[in-house]
Amino acid sequence: MSIASSIRQQVTPISPEGYPFIGAFALVSLVLFWLWTPLGWLGTVATLWCVYFFRDPPRVTPVREGLVVAPADGRISQVTTAPPPHELGLGDRPLPRVSIFMSVFDCHVNRSPVAGRVENIVYQPGKFLNADLDKASADNERNSLVIATGNTRVAVVQIAGLVARRIVCFVRADQPVGIGERFGMIRFGSRLDVYLPVDVAPLVAVGQTAIAGETVIADLKAGDSGRAFRSG
Repeated sequence: MSIASSIRQQVTPISPEGYPFIGAFALVSLVLFWLWTPLGWLGTVATLWCVYFFRDPPRVTPVREGLVVAPADGRISQVTTAPPPHELGLGDRPLPRVSIFMSVFDCHVNRSPVAGRVENIVYQPGKFLNADLDKASADNERNSLVIATGNTRVAVVQIAGLVARRIVCFVRADQPVGIGERFGMIRFGSRLDVYLPVDVAPLVAVGQTAIAGETVIADLKAGDSGRAFRSG
């Protein structure tokens, strides 16, 4: 193995979406160094944080049929039932919903929770409330995807937060996606909701840490009515 290959394996990749921001932070840091050295070092710290924020580490995704994986890194903030966004046309019946809150320190690359076909994508402008609030699901700016997988449909909603002002979606309607495949990101703190079929029980608990593309949050083919959790 060459030295260059070894270095590439050790260095975490950066999402291309982050390059303009990293470049801007670096340029500002150079100007700050010219103005006053201590400010330049502060700018350097901010630049390094920007690099960290836009990291895009590889993930090992389970691929057994029926699994639903977390679409985002972060904390499981809600496991509840709620009607899906009205613009998706999935009806008013409450569905199992798993919400994942991403802080500014979490990786913000979003991954498909299931393998299937993107049936619909709808962008909805809105407010920028704290993404951890329940009403953020209905009031905040969001981008919703319906993914058809087998005979069922799973919805995943990117919700902008208090700091986030830009939702990015990499896929388009009618496009096939693999489980764990990158489909978008939200810049600087936000939340993702996953709406499951009505008879599917979530397999995660509030407070649990989720890893995008790896943490199993549900099993579409399990007859399990639920599981118990404990903290410790």
